[in-house]
Amino acid sequence: MPYIEDRLVHDADAHIMETPNWLRDYADPAIRDRIERPGYTNELRQTGDNEEQLRDLERAFERIAAKHASAEYRADEADEIMNRKNFAATGSFVAADRPRAIDLIGVASQLVFNTFHNARLYAWERSGDLELAYGTARAHNRGMIEFCAVDPRLLPTCYVPLADFDRSLEIARESIEMGAAALLVASGCPKGHSPSHVALDPLWAMAQEAGLPIVFHVGGTGALLDPDYFQNGLPIPKDFHGGEENFRSVDYMGIPFPPMQTLATLIFDGVFERFPDLRFGVIEQGAIWLPSWLRQMESAVEAFGRHEERLQKLSLRPTEYVQRQLRVTPYPTEDVGWITDQIGPQVCLFSTDFPHVEGGRRPFERFERSLGDASERVRERFYAGNFIDLMGRGLPEGI
Repeated sequence: MPYIEDRLVHDADAHIMETPNWLRDYADPAIRDRIERPGYTNELRQTGDNEEQLRDLERAFERIAAKHASAEYRADEADEIMNRKNFAATGSFVAADRPRAIDLIGVASQLVFNTFHNARLYAWERSGDLELAYGTARAHNRGMIEFCAVDPRLLPTCYVPLADFDRSLEIARESIEMGAAALLVASGCPKGHSPSHVALDPLWAMAQEAGLPIVFHVGGTGALLDPDYFQNGLPIPKDFHGGEENFRSVDYMGIPFPPMQTLATLIFDGVFERFPDLRFGVIEQGAIWLPSWLRQMESAVEAFGRHEERLQKLSLRPTEYVQRQLRVTPYPTEDVGWITDQIGPQVCLFSTDFPHVEGGRRPFERFERSLGDASERVRERFYAGNFIDLMGRGLPEGI
């Protein structure tokens, strides 16, 4: 019996859990040795015996994979599908197991993202080292495509750095030809130019013609806050994982600002106007900010519309562009019913964040409670219709 029953549901945010060598394994030889292993580099340096420590890590993942294949692990897999998290979860890093996870969760598809690499990809993009920036993006994309190839219900996101106009167009073309379901770009600003620069129009045109969305995901911004905010003379609170490496309450407050600024810039500078069939997704960055952000954009148009030619060229109000072209995943702790009442039913998307702890163990029930007395039409759009609209041809026929 699957976790979600008797409803068509698409999952707009799911992840793979990359093992230490994952990105290096897919990288071209010219850059492979320049890629440090995420989350493990400091430990390797401290031991002074990198190779032995790496072998220990590799053996550890072999043991986890063997546990996942055991009769004991699989005996209660259906009951534990939403309880086991991160590397302990079914199909988190063993691609062959992921179709079983989809069946047990009960979703029709999953839009799949990396776990450990968004901030790194953005840092490389801004580093000025274009060979490394685009080389690591290609490695990421190969890994995503290969993992998702085991099942057409797994929809891979492929990263497109925006640092260099020609290279961005080239890697977008490669990603589409490889089978990308969506093109992932950083929520933060590229170095040296706006994400709305007209030289990026060929990229947006290519995505629109291919019928694929542009998506943003949390992590692709660099530091969310000035680190001095955390120098408060108090103990550092632990995060979801019991450590200090992820989001806590103060970090959480900064999550929406990069996509808010980037999307407003794209709207005001006419990207949504010039590419009316292009869809944008904001994933795992919450949605509670949407109503006030829309009002702020409407206020900006009122304040500056008489003086800015770019605003005068817009044929729609900011809210209308958002309702037409933007789709966003709320967190399960947010009130989806209230958000929908404020902005309309066209925008919000269901997601599990599988297999991450942050997604919770009962996201469907939490979203159902927050939807309250919303109509079946609103629910259908939230669980499936808005995702189908977002994905366009990125969602294979029959899924």
